[in-house]
Amino acid sequence: MKALPSRAQVVIIGGGIVGASVAYHLAELGWTDVVVLEQGQLSCGTTWHAAGLVGQLRSTESMTRLIQYSTDLYARLEAETGFGTGWKQCGSVSVARTAERMTQLRRTAAQARNYGVTAEIITPTQAQELWPVMRVDDVVGGVWLPGDGKANPSDLTQALARGAQRRGVQVVERVRVTGVTVKDGVVKSVSTSEGEIETDYVVNCAGQWAKEIGRMAGVTVPLHSAEHFYVVTEQIEGVRPDLPVLRDPDGYAYFKEEVGGLVVGGFEPDAKPWGMDGIPYPFEFQLLEEDWDQFSIIMENAIHRVPALETTGVRMFYNGPESFTPDNMFLLGAAPEVRGFFVGAGFNSAGIASAGGAGRALAEWIVNGAPTSDLWPADLRRFARWADNDTWLRDRVTETLGLHYAMSWPNKELETARPLRRSPVHHLLAAAGACFGSKMGWERANYFGTAAPYTFARPEWQPQVNAEIHACRTQAALFDQTSFGKFTLKGRDAAAALQWLCTADVDVEVGRVVYTGLLNDRGGYESDLTVTRVAHDEYLIVTGSAQSTRDFDVISKGLGEHHAVLVDVTGTYAVFSVMGPKSREILQSVSKADFSAFAVGTSRLVDLGYATVRATRMTYVGELGWELYVPSEFAVTVYETLLTTGLTQAGYYAIEAMRIEKGYRAWGRELGPEVTPAAAGLRFACKKTGGYRGADRAMDDQGRHVVSIVLDDPEAHLWGGESLLRDGEPVGYVTSAAYSPTLGASVALGFVSDATMEKAQVDVAGEMYSAQISRKAPYDPTSSRVKA
Repeated sequence: MKALPSRAQVVIIGGGIVGASVAYHLAELGWTDVVVLEQGQLSCGTTWHAAGLVGQLRSTESMTRLIQYSTDLYARLEAETGFGTGWKQCGSVSVARTAERMTQLRRTAAQARNYGVTAEIITPTQAQELWPVMRVDDVVGGVWLPGDGKANPSDLTQALARGAQRRGVQVVERVRVTGVTVKDGVVKSVSTSEGEIETDYVVNCAGQWAKEIGRMAGVTVPLHSAEHFYVVTEQIEGVRPDLPVLRDPDGYAYFKEEVGGLVVGGFEPDAKPWGMDGIPYPFEFQLLEEDWDQFSIIMENAIHRVPALETTGVRMFYNGPESFTPDNMFLLGAAPEVRGFFVGAGFNSAGIASAGGAGRALAEWIVNGAPTSDLWPADLRRFARWADNDTWLRDRVTETLGLHYAMSWPNKELETARPLRRSPVHHLLAAAGACFGSKMGWERANYFGTAAPYTFARPEWQPQVNAEIHACRTQAALFDQTSFGKFTLKGRDAAAALQWLCTADVDVEVGRVVYTGLLNDRGGYESDLTVTRVAHDEYLIVTGSAQSTRDFDVISKGLGEHHAVLVDVTGTYAVFSVMGPKSREILQSVSKADFSAFAVGTSRLVDLGYATVRATRMTYVGELGWELYVPSEFAVTVYETLLTTGLTQAGYYAIEAMRIEKGYRAWGRELGPEVTPAAAGLRFACKKTGGYRGADRAMDDQGRHVVSIVLDDPEAHLWGGESLLRDGEPVGYVTSAAYSPTLGASVALGFVSDATMEKAQVDVAGEMYSAQISRKAPYDPTSSRVKA
């Protein structure tokens, strides 16, 4: 064993492919005072038994780009390091057994076009030509991605580690981490079985052990292990070395050539959690016991797809546990709880494909002090402390493993480990017939009425949502938006701190509400939110539920030396929104306050029935309306008072459709770390004098523009992700979409490369529909209804 250094600038915990990739890329960026600690041998945890599939296409552009980089890296790594990687660009074929699955694959192909990935829709006959040993009598079609491939995980790890070591990185095996010392919220050192290492940065790439390592430092790393299976067969006639990877998601199975035989694995819909009492130590190059009962659903479907398997022997059964996260996306980035602590873990059986790009992204984040691309889908900060619960994680992982091959239905909700976080009026929503969804652990009413099945067509719940929208547009509707993230910033420097962080001028009089962006140094959106000045030295900050952990981290770190304290008060207040042209008179009927005296963008305390609440004239649906911030202990009383007025209760599907009709942007859809205010069409929310973070780049539109889109055909239905084309060439894509009963057609927001476009074709699962393109909102573009 190499001697353990007493100090290193960076300590990477975990010598799997992700840890090796981070080390390689740190060294490539010139940071070589790095030590990698592995409790066993390199790749001995999860990496060694990974199947090694590398599929490029992911649900977002940024994640697809990340894996595209992985494929480029793996293709050149052997020449650079002299170590074989087993990389082979053999392509992949995915087949569909049902019309619904084929619709999903057609949507996948359209997304591939958006992201520059070659994808071809193929017939059953073409699929069999690419993969001769399968049966296709029940196949309705497929998709061919020639850029996909496979690699040898252990060899890749060794090659990355060798590349890092050649630049000066130390790799120390047989050293177990026993603790992480944190002082004043900053990483100081790592304790090991061989002594202490002082350090400035800890990078937790410990795989299944990452949750335990995180807890040593007080960092939430929400993942849980599950048993994961595949078999390696004897040789099969017709299986050749250049055979593509085959995926049969309707049968939960994948197939990869291996020495003339097949690796047959998959993702069963009901997984088997493992390691509830912690991962044993040592656990090197180990497998769990065979479980043919658990594997049977995969094997039966595999035999159906490849009949030769029925008479082919099995050389090896692999039951190798892997870690899975609550939403099937890996965990990457800086921990919000501790400065200098980074995480790259929870790769959900996709670590080989992701490791190259994820390692580079994390290394760049460490070196530059901020991400250099949009990593929100994988950002560790999409979860909060509540997610670090073993019982909740165990129950959720039974579902997330199977998401790999589950149908990617629009608006699909996870079902396990619910309910968790509930509004004080959850029982009243349930009694009214709410169909709930979940966001950041919160149960939220999607709509009211009969539950309906998932579909790619216009859903059965659409009439119910149409009625909610009609009530809001013609009378008024009541929304429970308690899941908003809510913070207070208080202190003598609160205004000065926010003036630097916020694009808009927030040094306003008490009682004013300001819509603003938070930008990064590249001029891209870290968030958009509202800021209400409630006292000369205090602000109420309200943001979306999904990014509340992230926003708290961005703001708190951005305070610098300013004298101000940020406090999360999300659970302290319920939020009820009363929106619609009749909202003023309805609220007036239960309050002595003068609602006619409220200007747009003002906020003050008012009586409402027996309670005192904060009423803020602000809207996300494009109508006259108020958000009511209610102390949680008064929430039920206030909600019951509002119901006495006859208000229609409405849910988040209605909010989504109305905000798209009005052209309001949403963070994570139209706004993100690589989207500037100029590109988003939000120059109006920026101080003309500058003086805010990212101002020097905020007015660069980057050659893309957010626009509103309305389909000409009233029967076609958009969901988001569709490709926009002009003369057959991609010119943009849809980011958000819904059916608009107000306009009588599907309405959407999206990006285009040409700001002067007025028309485009929209690829809806392979069918082309014409659409009108505008930079103005299709509903109330002058905001006369908001100003009423």
